[in-house]
Amino acid sequence: MTGPPDGHHGRAAPDGLAGPLRALGVRPGARLLVHASLGGTGLRAGELRDALLAAVGPVGTLAVPAFTPQNSKTSTAHLAQIAGLSEEGVRAFRAGMPAFDPAHTPSHGMGVLAEAVRTAPGAARSGHPQTSFAAVGEGARELCAEHPLTSHLGEESPLGKMCGEGWEVLMINVGFSVCTAFHLAEYRIPKPPLRMYECVVKVNLPGSSGGQPGGPKREGWTAYEDIALDDSDFAGIGGAFPEDGIRRGRIGGASTMLFALPHAVDHALEWMTENRR
Repeated sequence: MTGPPDGHHGRAAPDGLAGPLRALGVRPGARLLVHASLGGTGLRAGELRDALLAAVGPVGTLAVPAFTPQNSKTSTAHLAQIAGLSEEGVRAFRAGMPAFDPAHTPSHGMGVLAEAVRTAPGAARSGHPQTSFAAVGEGARELCAEHPLTSHLGEESPLGKMCGEGWEVLMINVGFSVCTAFHLAEYRIPKPPLRMYECVVKVNLPGSSGGQPGGPKREGWTAYEDIALDDSDFAGIGGAFPEDGIRRGRIGGASTMLFALPHAVDHALEWMTENRR
């Protein structure tokens, strides 16, 4: 993640992608949270990223989830990694897990477009060790500057900022079951359930620097409490999303949806309030 923050300015959209993006409704100045699965679509991650950056222009912004769910003791991704290990093997595996590094840790299961954005010149990434976001374009560094441990996808996270700023969500070859925006609604329902999380982070060591940022660090596990995130009903929430709030189209071999992020959160909140118990 090196290079000037405006490294995409002047980039031309690859042939064949600019038109479909315009037809879908992507305009200069747009701020897009993008979810994509490019397998079988014929789309290439780098070309699509560049086309999106060209479409939103120098004052637009492109963001993606850059999650690392395997950095956990309870996630499905982590449990798959330790499946079949003895207790001693699990302890050894966890003792050797590297701490999250925003500049270098790859995202996990987010797709090749997310990685193309994360590694783009001038990209910024938030510091949450499990649910970080990566962004390129106008305001990317400010968007990613603060991301508290206790707000995976809440009001104080980049997702909360995007909602407050009226971003749009672009879904490429994926459905509502992976719509990250719906998670923000979980923070807004009355008395949301809480749970403990644990992940590996770099922590400051006491000593000559007094434990201040920039001093010596070690890697270690940290525990914190946050909302018990649950995406098991997201497909149903999306199935009830008002169709007049969605713009549909195609980019290459991929179906697409574009909709307002705040609208999606409001819809999910209403649905969860009525249907979750």
